[in-house]
Amino acid sequence: MDKIKQISNKFIEENTYFLELITELKQSFSSNEVIVPMRHHHDFPNPEVNADSTLLLMPAWNPSKNAGVKIVTVSPENGQFDLPSIQGTYIYFDAVKGSIKAILEAKSLTVIRTAAASALASSYLSREDSSTLLMIGTGALSINLIKAHAAVRPIKNVFIWGRNFNKAVAISEALKNENFTITPIRTIEEKIAEVAIVSCATLSKTPLILGKYLQKGQHIDLVGAYKKDMREADDETISKASIYLDTFQGGLKESGDIVIPLQNETLKKEDIKADLFQLCSNQKSGRNNQKEITVFKSVGHALEDLAAVNYYYNKFINEYNL
Repeated sequence: MDKIKQISNKFIEENTYFLELITELKQSFSSNEVIVPMRHHHDFPNPEVNADSTLLLMPAWNPSKNAGVKIVTVSPENGQFDLPSIQGTYIYFDAVKGSIKAILEAKSLTVIRTAAASALASSYLSREDSSTLLMIGTGALSINLIKAHAAVRPIKNVFIWGRNFNKAVAISEALKNENFTITPIRTIEEKIAEVAIVSCATLSKTPLILGKYLQKGQHIDLVGAYKKDMREADDETISKASIYLDTFQGGLKESGDIVIPLQNETLKKEDIKADLFQLCSNQKSGRNNQKEITVFKSVGHALEDLAAVNYYYNKFINEYNL
């Protein structure tokens, strides 16, 4: 029996080239080969911190090729323990034999593939000349979202806001040597109307992106708010924009950014333009004109994990001549 490969967060972080990974995701979304059942989503009480945690099980199979399942916990109060809110593991299988090929740490895998999916959507939905970005949120996703968007668009100026200004300063310092300038800001309102792309990755239960500030031609990337009672954008944002999802399977059910507008009839299901499967296979088009406001809502999908794991597994095998 072959030895199970152990692929660390460090390896994943040091071997990520966003354009390559985005291409891998695009191919997977366009091929229609991967079977992905609805993920298991279980909230469970965590009385010690007076907030629920969440267990996610995300399986996917490419028949006779490979398969895998990600096991993740999301604990929103982990900041008090100086830990990321997302913890987990990915188990990668040989789909023919059923044997385990590798175990990957899921923290970096998750944030990087999520950022790559947002950038893939942006390649269809943001204006090609988009050179300014507002990043809302200072969690583990923020640095990767900024880098991923900059891989597909000519980003020159980035602004970052978080509830903790010092974290925004730290991220700006971490990215000071990139090919763009990055500036921490104290309020969302001071820049939101001026940028081409707004990316938001938070655990907010109240909207941070308000439609009254949005301007024609902007692209809004909603990545956080993974529960039905969480929201990053208000109803006015939804009503002013063309709406796209990563997948209809999860996007219609899991996040308040879509579920609440559907419930209060701000949004109708038939008004949602497309998901990544349709965009990547050219069944549906993305942005129609320079003045359109577009919104992409991501809740994550096991296809993204499997595609990313294929990418890192192959790099690992080549790196160590295995």
